[in-house]
Amino acid sequence: MSGGTCNVSSKDGGGFPGKHRGLEEKIGHVPIFFKNLADSDPTMHDAVLKLDSYIWADGLLSRKQKKLTAISIAAAMRDSHALHAQLQGAKNLGITLGEVDEVLRVTFMLAGMPAYVYGKTAAESIFK
Repeated sequence: MSGGTCNVSSKDGGGFPGKHRGLEEKIGHVPIFFKNLADSDPTMHDAVLKLDSYIWADGLLSRKQKKLTAISIAAAMRDSHALHAQLQGAKNLGITLGEVDEVLRVTFMLAGMPAYVYGKTAAESIFK
């Protein structure tokens, strides 16, 4: 399966546009993986999206707090794809570059300078 993305809308008729709308709002696009999964294994597709909705729902931590945590983890792991997706989602949630920078300072304390520089460089490219 491709690691690319697919913007799914009701106009193009691809996949499950209604189900993907929340995912597109969170990260700015729908990964091709999810469109392919919808066709190849609809049960798994629905289970993954249901789990995603459960995890990201406001609870004791707000969605914003969870997003900042995810950014920190993705930067620490130096996972380019996840970091860019989380940063785009953060921007969509109204999180500021200043808030991202602050969470990346915590990442620096726990994961070192390379993770901080990696995350900061990516954040500056997304938030410019």
